Amino acid sequence: MTDTQKNAGFRELIFSNITKTASILVLVMLLAIFIALVYYSMPAIKEFGIGFLSNSTWDVNKGEFGGFASIYGSIVSTIIAMILATPVAIGIAIFLTQIAPFKVRNFFSVNIELLAAIPSIVYGMWGFLYFVPMIQKLFGGTGMGLLTGGIVLSIMILPFIASVTRDSMEATPAILKESAYALGATQFDVIKDVIFPYSKAGIIGSIILALGRAFGETMAVAFLLGGISVVPDTIFDPATSIPVTLATQFGEAMGNEIYESSLFYLALILFVISFITIAIAKFVFLREKRVIK
Repeated sequence: MTDTQKNAGFRELIFSNITKTASILVLVMLLAIFIALVYYSMPAIKEFGIGFLSNSTWDVNKGEFGGFASIYGSIVSTIIAMILATPVAIGIAIFLTQIAPFKVRNFFSVNIELLAAIPSIVYGMWGFLYFVPMIQKLFGGTGMGLLTGGIVLSIMILPFIASVTRDSMEATPAILKESAYALGATQFDVIKDVIFPYSKAGIIGSIILALGRAFGETMAVAFLLGGISVVPDTIFDPATSIPVTLATQFGEAMGNEIYESSLFYLALILFVISFITIAIAKFVFLREKRVIK
């Protein structure tokens, strides 16, 4: 074996060990976060048990805490955001990959991706200045609530769905589309019967990734939900979510063990929800990779 081959093998060994160590560190950090959340949640888990998930009472003075109102707000606002964002994002992806001219395609692609770079607090301020008065005028009340938060969340997650869906559609082999056109299929038929089935896994993956982002969003919805720990009667009434509850109440909970532990319990629930959504997304992308191969 020559010196060059030995050096190349040594560099490859070093590179392999570095990447392996980095992967292990990620798992260690993930496990450390989970253990820390469980540890600090234990007083609340022992006090309230699994009933914490179904109890909507959040009374600091009485020391009674339930996470249902925050969990409900997180789920409903996320569902609203997904319902509003998904069809629009898929429509954008279809336009950019199948209809728009090349110059127009590049212009819109860059601008849509720039939406993801806007800080969430800017979205929150913008929603507070424009959407809150609009909802208040249309439906009454304060204008803050699940609908307002869901609308702004949908705009925030739209570029994630649109970008990944666009990339999945562009990965469709040209020969499949050309064969369909040769058989007399229209553009609508090609999109419906060729592109959608081939890019289905990527589209589902993009939706799940956006779902994870929507669940964990804090600052934007903190401006728009109202921050009231109750289960609202309608989507137009003020509510809260897990991230909003954590962000607005963690400071005042310091020193109150059961109060602080209840917030960690909520954080643990959010961690589990986010982990499950990302794990499902990863599974979908791996399946898509196997199909392509």
